[in-house]
Amino acid sequence: MRGDDYKFMQIVDAIASINQRVNLIGIVVETGLPKSTRGTDYFCSLKIVDKSRTNLGIFVSFFADTMEKLPQVDSVGDIILLCQVMMKTRGTEVYVNFDKRYSSFAIFEGRDFSSSSRNEFCPYQISPKYKAREQDKKIVMDLRNWLIQLKLHGLNDSLSLKEIKEGSRFNLLCKILHVEGKNDEWMLFLWDGTDTPPASIGAKLEDEMENPLPLQLGSCSLSRDVLCTFPPVGSVLRMIINQRSEKINMNFIHINKWVKFVNIKIEVHAALWRAVLMPFSRLHYLPDDDDRVLACQRSYEERVPSKWGRMPFTSFPWPSPITGTDHPDVPFVTLMNVLTHPEVTGKFKCVVRVVAIFPWRIDDFRSPSGIYRVRLTLEDPTARLHAFLYAEDGMKFFGNDQSSESLVRKRDMLLGIGGWQTTKRNPPWIQCCLKSYYVDKRDIWGSRNYRIFGTTLVD
Repeated sequence: MRGDDYKFMQIVDAIASINQRVNLIGIVVETGLPKSTRGTDYFCSLKIVDKSRTNLGIFVSFFADTMEKLPQVDSVGDIILLCQVMMKTRGTEVYVNFDKRYSSFAIFEGRDFSSSSRNEFCPYQISPKYKAREQDKKIVMDLRNWLIQLKLHGLNDSLSLKEIKEGSRFNLLCKILHVEGKNDEWMLFLWDGTDTPPASIGAKLEDEMENPLPLQLGSCSLSRDVLCTFPPVGSVLRMIINQRSEKINMNFIHINKWVKFVNIKIEVHAALWRAVLMPFSRLHYLPDDDDRVLACQRSYEERVPSKWGRMPFTSFPWPSPITGTDHPDVPFVTLMNVLTHPEVTGKFKCVVRVVAIFPWRIDDFRSPSGIYRVRLTLEDPTARLHAFLYAEDGMKFFGNDQSSESLVRKRDMLLGIGGWQTTKRNPPWIQCCLKSYYVDKRDIWGSRNYRIFGTTLVD
């Protein structure tokens, strides 16, 4: 094959052409994260399908001397044209190898391009050796027409945050809200509008002074300015990226974009959910008009204005009756609403779990003069915060019977401690009223603390 005189093979035929150069054109269904190799090159891989191999497809490995020369696929469903690529084997797996010395590629929009400013037959990225041909336009158009009817296997098998389980590996469709980190440790903040399930808590109550449950994962807390950019409803899952092992180009990660992560690991750390990007994890960006993206956004938009839409999913149909408040008709808000409230002082009603208490001994709940001074760690699917029970609010909270036996019973009920269970606990969802106030009224920047008020724990 010389110059412009070449034909495209189907993937199923190319698989039988081991150690030969071939030309392929297919639809991108997965994109790997670009990484630096042990040498001076950069690497990434894509998975493509065509009419001959719709379900299985084939992986394409790319090497380039700069990160910018690797393919930068905008979204799943885009079309890639590959010339002079080599068919290789790794064990029993057949894959396509792109060699920077003689291979070339071009990437075209694959979905509806009517709203795009790009020329419909102009690729949005090409490699240096690519040469356009007039006859390729018909092949691109045929693939676009086929894509309209295509239900790609494996693209819809993603779970939502409300379905995650500890220790599992799964695919997640979500939006990247924020990226934080530097050097070797990075964290992505992912959201899909649903609530993660409550995680079991293994921390010992007596460790709360020396080793308290953290309010956030990570070595540094997010600023309030960043929190104000997060949606007020739905969990924000932290994803850990260890650059010491992954060597990922973080410029590839774009915030406010919908993506599908493939084969990520789910863990619980300090009773908080987190995801871990593994060496075999993959991702692809999704267009804003993807049906699954639109479904997530529609579900969120329907949830937010609902009177009970800010209750945790797992608290339905109603939180535990072990608490009551003085304001039964006030709508609930999330802890993210509380943390990002524009005014320093405010009053709120929330559905939360008490995941820790300090001090934990009931004999230390009150000062020597009998004044309550207890710190509770509250959480809901959106955030954690410390709230204090102080003075008369503590008296009201623990009710009429404040004997030692009653306080132990109420504390254990609040924290989800069972007589037979000592290692794991699952506190109940309760309703409570919170108020925020100045830590120091001279602080013009409005640092704030939180207190529980108007709430009674029923024995």
